[in-house]
Amino acid sequence: MTARAFETDPFWKFLFPTGDFLTRAAQLASFELTHVHLRNDEVWTTTGEMQGVAMWAPPDKWRQSTRETIRTAPSMLRIFGPRALRLLSVMNAIEKAHPPGPHYYLGVLGTDPSHQSKGVGSAVLEPVLERCDEEGLGAFLESSKEQNIAFYNRQGFEVTRKLDLPVGAPPMWAMWREPR
Repeated sequence: MTARAFETDPFWKFLFPTGDFLTRAAQLASFELTHVHLRNDEVWTTTGEMQGVAMWAPPDKWRQSTRETIRTAPSMLRIFGPRALRLLSVMNAIEKAHPPGPHYYLGVLGTDPSHQSKGVGSAVLEPVLERCDEEGLGAFLESSKEQNIAFYNRQGFEVTRKLDLPVGAPPMWAMWREPR
């Protein structure tokens, strides 16, 4: 489902420009889910049929440690092949855009294309956005698809800056949401 959700996303197309996009994107989504977000207990999905998913990192848990980077390197090499080292500079540039201080980080939000524009994305975001409001903490994300900015604006996010990324990667938009 997540691979299908990102099939038209410029950044994911940059990550996987050739070969079987759906297979490789599914491998990355699975890796993100199992090695990053499930360990933080911050994955929200629709019930029943998988229509959408929001993968969050809680405050101070979004950055991967050096030890974790080394441990996951073989998986990254399998997923990205020879492009893996080149992509490290892109990921470092994205990481530098993170705001200081505690915040929730939305790493992945995906909705199956057949269920987009039906409230699924808003529904899977709601539990953590409510927690942000209750705890008085902001939320951060990078949108890799300019068309999604209006959706995130409706959720309370505002663009803080456009990220021009290295090695030919498409731009992203850093977005912040103040607690309500």
